Amino acid sequence: MLKKILIANRGEIALRVQRACKELGIKTVAAHSTVDSSLMHVALADESICIGPAPSAKSYLNIPALISTAEATGCDAIHPGYGFLSENAEFAEAVESSGFTFIGAPADVIRIMGDKVAAINSMKAAGVPCVPGSDGPLSNDIKLNKEIAKRIGYPIIIKASGGGGGRGMRVVRNEESLEEAISMTKAEAKSAFNNDMVYMEKYLENPRHIEIQVIADNFGNAVYLAERDCSMQRRHQKVVEEAPAPGITPEQREKIGTACAEACKRIGYRGAGTFEFLYENGEFYFIEMNTRIQVEHPVTEMITGVDLIREQILVASGLPLSIKQEDIQVRGHAIECRINAENPENFLPSPGKITSFHSPGGFGVRWDSHIYAGYSVPPTYDSMIGKLITYGDTREMAIARMNRALQELVVEGIKTNIPLQMDIITDENFNKGGTNIHYLEKKLGLQS
Repeated sequence: MLKKILIANRGEIALRVQRACKELGIKTVAAHSTVDSSLMHVALADESICIGPAPSAKSYLNIPALISTAEATGCDAIHPGYGFLSENAEFAEAVESSGFTFIGAPADVIRIMGDKVAAINSMKAAGVPCVPGSDGPLSNDIKLNKEIAKRIGYPIIIKASGGGGGRGMRVVRNEESLEEAISMTKAEAKSAFNNDMVYMEKYLENPRHIEIQVIADNFGNAVYLAERDCSMQRRHQKVVEEAPAPGITPEQREKIGTACAEACKRIGYRGAGTFEFLYENGEFYFIEMNTRIQVEHPVTEMITGVDLIREQILVASGLPLSIKQEDIQVRGHAIECRINAENPENFLPSPGKITSFHSPGGFGVRWDSHIYAGYSVPPTYDSMIGKLITYGDTREMAIARMNRALQELVVEGIKTNIPLQMDIITDENFNKGGTNIHYLEKKLGLQS
């Protein structure tokens, strides 16, 4: 078992990791920036070290500072959480080559999955269904590119191979727009990701975003833990997630879940990961794999009873998975609302001091957050300040509990998106289930 873990992250995920370590009897070191000295996990950790100023490039993304902190405090492992360096192959390599355990996927797998073209080719070889596309990067031969687009069928979407977070994507609806779209996406990709490689896929008009949670160990074992529906999005950012996904049958779950678990074995995956799919007309189409723990992992934990962070740490400790596929049962329904420090009308960040705070409670309610009354939300990082999760025997009960819990949640002194979440939870179409990835933007008037 690992003895001491450096938590190379901040906010709610850092606190989540710290809690799991505490329960396992593992000591923790909180690496934090100058503006994060008042974070809850910093106070609760066995040790805390300031690794740099507020800008993430000088703190949470500073690989030498993190490695030296692990060395100075006698850690034997580093947990990257999500975001920041969690999917950085160079960081994973640096951690391992320095003699520490990286609590995440192997560097070579991170590198393959971080390249969208390589990831798609790897999944096709593993038998995972993919969106019809160019089967590789586009060349500068516009005639050939037009032939590929015609074969796929318009509309198509041009994507940056090294993209993510909604950037480096452009929908093309006719041949006349293709050349300019490719050129613009290449330029955007070069600027954002220092990689101008782009590829082409069929653009699905009304898909849902369905993802499969997996976890694998070093002994060739891999399991899937059902699916999540993350279709309620704004500008490619998830707002509400739920598990299991409405309308997905046990037979569909088993088929796609088994394919994902087998793919993990084929590529030598280790740790927690998520296969993301677009789902339309009963078919799954792979889009990418996240080689880390996801923000929305609590909804999976609630319906399966599996502590994913604990499993991550056990696997990294060199132990086999504590669960087998036949042990995993889906029970009830869970919903997660991301609570952000932002103006609910224009979505601009709303940093500042929280003057009053009250967390919701009661049966079937979980609040994952690092905030408290008197805490100042910095303007430097992501605006998410908490995740409200509710569970019920049925989807209707989970929604009813979320509606009640949102009304109980009090965060004053800053603006939050709680009003938006209440609007979503009471929305007639959301309550019916199965809304597509464009629904929220159309509802908010951000899309025609």
